[in-house]
Amino acid sequence: MFAKIVRELKDHAPFTALGTLSGIAIMLLFSVAHVPRASSDTLFWCLHPTHVLLSALVTAAMYRLNTRAGLVRTLIIGYVGSVGIATLSDSLIPYVGELLLGMPNRGIHLGFIEKWWLINPLVALGIIIACIWPRTRIPHAGHVFLSTWASLFHMTMASGDRLTPLEMFIIPLFLFLAVWLPCCTSDIVFPLLFTKGNASAKYESLTPERFSL
Repeated sequence: MFAKIVRELKDHAPFTALGTLSGIAIMLLFSVAHVPRASSDTLFWCLHPTHVLLSALVTAAMYRLNTRAGLVRTLIIGYVGSVGIATLSDSLIPYVGELLLGMPNRGIHLGFIEKWWLINPLVALGIIIACIWPRTRIPHAGHVFLSTWASLFHMTMASGDRLTPLEMFIIPLFLFLAVWLPCCTSDIVFPLLFTKGNASAKYESLTPERFSL
C-alpha cells in the first residue's frame, strides 16, 4: 500500500502542476482585467461546494470498491474524508499562505459551518451516488481542478484591490501544496486505511491519464 501511495503521488505531481498552471492563468487574467475581489468570494462559494461533492463521491466510491461495509460506515468515511480534507485543501492551507503574505482580508472560511445547509447535503449526495455508481477516476480529475481553483479564489479574496508581484509568485506554490497531498490523501489514502487489507483486490489507480469508466 505504501508503494501504491508513493506511485500515486508521483504520478499526480505533473497533473497537479497542470492544475496550478490553470490557476496561474486565471490569476493573471483577473489581474489584467481588474476583476473585483468580490468575484473571488462568489467563485469560491461555487467551487468549494462542488469540490466537496466530488471528493465525497470519490472517497466513498474508493471505500465501497474495497469493502462490504454498510451505508453508515460509508457515510462516516465519506463525510470525514471529504469535508475534513477538502477544508484543509481549500481553506486551511491557503489561509497559511495568506498569513505569510500578510494579506489584508485574510480569513478561514469553513464551509461545513458557514454554509452547513449547502455543504452537508452535497456531501450526502456524493456518498449516495458512490453507493449506486462507485467510479473514481473521472470524478477525481474534476476534484483536482476544482480544488486548485477553490484554493486560488480563497487566496485572491484575501488580497487587496490588486495582487502584488510577491503574491503572484507565492500563490502558485500554495496552490500546488494545497491540492497535491490533500487530494490524494482524501481520495486514496484515507478510505483505504479502513479496508482491512482488502485494497489490493479492487484498487484502481486514480492517475488522470488512466481514465476509464
